Amino acid sequence: MPFDRPGPFGPPPLYARLREHGPVARVRTPNGRPAWLVTSYDAVAAVLADRRFGLTPPGDAVPGHDTLFQDGEAHARLRRLVSGAFSPRSLAALRPRVEELATGLAAGLARGAKSADLVAEFAAPLSITVIGELLGVAIGERDRFRRLVDAASGADFFFGTPDDLAAAARAYEELGAFAAALVAAKRTEPADDLLSRLIAVRDADDGRLSDAELVAMAATIVSAGYLSASNAVCAGTLRLLAEGRLAALASATPEQVAAVVEEVLRTQSGRTGEPFPRFAQEDVELAGAAIGAGDMVLVRLEAAHHDPRHFADPGRFDPDRRSDPSLVFGHGMHYCLGAPLARTELGAAFTALARHLPGLRLGTPAGEIAWTSAGADSGPAALPVAWD
Repeated sequence: MPFDRPGPFGPPPLYARLREHGPVARVRTPNGRPAWLVTSYDAVAAVLADRRFGLTPPGDAVPGHDTLFQDGEAHARLRRLVSGAFSPRSLAALRPRVEELATGLAAGLARGAKSADLVAEFAAPLSITVIGELLGVAIGERDRFRRLVDAASGADFFFGTPDDLAAAARAYEELGAFAAALVAAKRTEPADDLLSRLIAVRDADDGRLSDAELVAMAATIVSAGYLSASNAVCAGTLRLLAEGRLAALASATPEQVAAVVEEVLRTQSGRTGEPFPRFAQEDVELAGAAIGAGDMVLVRLEAAHHDPRHFADPGRFDPDRRSDPSLVFGHGMHYCLGAPLARTELGAAFTALARHLPGLRLGTPAGEIAWTSAGADSGPAALPVAWD
């Protein structure tokens, strides 16, 4: 791994061959480590929902013991404490502000030159502003916040070199110090933001979130929401422009926009990021493969979402398809709490671009656009666009 892919949109052809002949196959990761690769929809869903596959090898210390990136009762306790703040209703209340931000950025581009890099001038500013406002980062601290987040976002804790890991650790240490100062400020002067609400959470059985848990939660929100959202906006816009579908969103109904967002998520998941590796907590048989305790298991959403048993003609972009739900935000106990906000952000971004930049088109052929490869998420390194 990684396997060759023929273009910017379709998955590696090897995924289809493996899915048909051995949906759980032995592979070697980029750093030479052996792992099991899971490529069918059914097997991917099974791994994500099965507690016998954890986020750390059995017996290992949990590096994210203050975060949701852990297993068992510790994870369940944290999820119970924070789930109210991440309820669909709470996140839906953010929709007007997200739409306002997307509209402002798109309108600002329209007033300038007739070309731009959509990564640097639209997607990244939108994503970091949404996250910053969600956490309650003061306007004067936004530039510093973005620098710290950018430095930490390229971390690859599973396949990176020792130098990569050292740099990532330093970046996360600085981001953690920023988050700790933010938590302290919110304890003194709470506001109408997610971090203040998390500080106020208390449960009779689960207690409160500790300062360490709050800091880790802030860092988790940043790492899960910033780069992934920016990449999804750019990859989705790239796909919609290549398909000739973006302009129609200028007059689309909310239901039509939501359908396009779901199809973007299905077709681009995996290309923009895959779930963290799982580790078998005991000997497990999966789709005929005997997986040993401690073995690394890599699920591939990109392969699962192109499984023809669940998605007819899976390579075709079809917002009107009626098929099984995608697994883009996970499945089971680690389902992403921020899924409603991510969907809102994508819909707002696509709609704003369609309405304010008529004639928007790619500034370079889709196949020539370079993609980033650092960290757990990837996307266009730059997305040159132009408009009339």
